This record gives sequence, C-alpha cells and structure tokens, in this order.
Amino acid sequence: MRRGLAGHYEVSTTAGESVRAFIPDALPPRPPLELNGPLQALVERAALALGRLDSMSVLLPDRTLFLYAYVRKEAVLSSQIEGTQSSLSDLLLFELEQVPGVPVDDVVEVSSYVAALEHGIARLRAGFPVSARLVREMHAELLARGRGSHKEPGEFRRSQNWIGGTRPGNAHYVPPPHTEVASCIAALEHFIHAAPGEMPLLARAGLAHVQFESIHPFLDGNGRIGRLLITLLLCAYGVLTEPLLYLSLFFKQHRDEYYRLLDLARLEGDWEAWLEFFFTGVLETADGAVATAGELSRLFDADRQVLSASGRRAGSLLRVHEVLRARPLVTLTEVVARTGLSFPGAADAMGGLVRLGIASEVTGKKRNRVFAYDRYLAALSAGT
Repeated sequence: MRRGLAGHYEVSTTAGESVRAFIPDALPPRPPLELNGPLQALVERAALALGRLDSMSVLLPDRTLFLYAYVRKEAVLSSQIEGTQSSLSDLLLFELEQVPGVPVDDVVEVSSYVAALEHGIARLRAGFPVSARLVREMHAELLARGRGSHKEPGEFRRSQNWIGGTRPGNAHYVPPPHTEVASCIAALEHFIHAAPGEMPLLARAGLAHVQFESIHPFLDGNGRIGRLLITLLLCAYGVLTEPLLYLSLFFKQHRDEYYRLLDLARLEGDWEAWLEFFFTGVLETADGAVATAGELSRLFDADRQVLSASGRRAGSLLRVHEVLRARPLVTLTEVVARTGLSFPGAADAMGGLVRLGIASEVTGKKRNRVFAYDRYLAALSAGT
C-alpha cells in the first residue's frame, strides 16, 4: 500500500547550505499494515523457519560452539557492508593475537562488533529492556576502538549527518536534525514496547529496523547497530532463544533492493513492499542457518569416526579435535591449555590430524604455528 510520504521535511542549514532533513512519522503505519494474502503466508513461513532455527539451537549438543563461530561470521559480513576487507580467518587470527592478512583497523572494527553484540545479549539476559540506553551502550562498544572512536561513541549525534553524496546539499538522504533525534528514538522505543495487538512480532522488528535507519541517530555505526537491532528484538520478544538470525548476508547480496525499499517506505509509505523483502530474508537466512548447523554436525561426526578408528592415539586426537570444534583457528599453546596435554603430546596429536586431512598449518612457520580446521572454516565463511 502506498500511503504517501511517511514523515515530513524540515529545512535547515548545514555546512553553509540549505538541506531538507526527513523526520519520520511515529510507528505504526497509518492506515494499518495490510498483512493478508501472499504477505500473510510469507510471514507465517518466515515464523516457522525461525521456529526451526530456535529448536535447532536448543537441540544442538554444542550450541555455544556454533554460536561462537556464527556470531563472528555475522560480524565480518556486517562490517564488510561498511567497507572493511576483513575475513573470518582474519578475525580469528586477531583474537589469537596473530597478525591478520588485512589492516588491523579493519579487524578491530569487526572485533568491536562482536563486543557490541555480546554486550547487548548479556544485558537482555540480565533483564534489561531494548531501549535507547542499551542501544547507546552497544554503540559505545562498537566504536570503543579503531577508526570510529572519535565519533562520539555511545552518544546520539549533536550535528547533522547525511547519507550518500559528498556534502549535505547533494546527499541521497538527510536524516532528522540532531534536535529531533531524542524524540524520534523515544517514539521508536514506545513502538517497540507497545502491546502486541495484531501485528506479528516479526513485522514489528522489520519496521523498527527501517525506523532506526531513517533516524540515523549516531555519527557512525548506524548500519551495524541497525542490523543488530533486528536480532536483539527477536531475542527480546522471545522469538529466538539464542542470537542466531543475522540478515547481513541477505542485505549484502541484495544491497540495491534493500536501499530502494528503505526509500519506498519513507517516500511512499509502502511498508508492505519492505516487509515482503524482510520476511523473505528471514525465511532464507533461517533456513540457511539450519542447513549450516546440519552440515557442521555431519562434518564433526564423520571426522570423529575417522579419529576414533586411530587406535591407541585416538584419545588425544579426539581431544585436539574438540578444541578445533570450539576454535577453528588455534595455536598449539591454546591446545595445551584446553586439553591438558603436554606440548609434545599436543603437537603430535595435531600432526595426526594434519596427516588425516582434518587440519592444516596455515603460517608456514616452525614456531608460533597456527592450525586451521579447513572444512569448518569453509562452511562458515560462505558468503564472506
């Protein structure tokens, strides 16, 4: 439904030139959403896919291991949308205090995304609501280090920003003036916590994402926080037990359509077109996460069977394999710490995994070597 402009413009002066800043109307849309026919069927399919994903997270014997790696994949993807060149392997090497293959600033940004997500989820589990304060706390974590650390971490902006173009006058989109940010965020917070009514929780999360992006309350990091907000809300609403749904890959693959539909929602009030795209992304992403978890479970089981048939050395080989399942890039020092094996014993067992084609050494060095669980990393790195 095309409702017309979903807000109003306010003319202000920024950087010496006159600009029209967009102030979005408070949610929910008026007239109400038309969730019927194919769109209703789509949101139901997406909700079922989320249910399968949530069930999988409960049934996985090692869900914390899957979550550790999956969160890091999302951090890489979300940061790549913002222009970093870091890969999943770069991030894991950085966490091992090894030199990544890209500029350290890129990896610091990705690592800070992990910290922001983990902070948000920890606060939720401690009973703290999704709120302006929590969003600011996560933003402070996101920009605590690296290139954005001078752009007011944890604070809503006190100046005008813009999206696209070289200056405000030729920008693609100019968000609300900074004097309107607090009231816009307060209205969004009210919508997030309003009584459920007839709107599906999944639709509420999808609308909240667009509204956050329209407000663009920070000088930097809005895209990453806006994408995190989706997962945070689904956990807060009880739709997901674990933060396992991340749409960054879908948004990255359909980048032009994503931005077109954000504009359509703002300029013509066509929230249904955006939600069709959003529900499709949820459905495909949830099904993909379930498939990846199944692929990894089969990989782990097959490799354990190979290792179990290794005679007297099977015990130490399996212990090292457990470490690689938890950390698909690892040093021998960490293997020793996690298994209790001696250094020679850990090195011998890792050598056994290398000979069996399960692991490989990635540095080419004789000292401070790093070993990778290649097929595990390949499965996780799809799309990055």
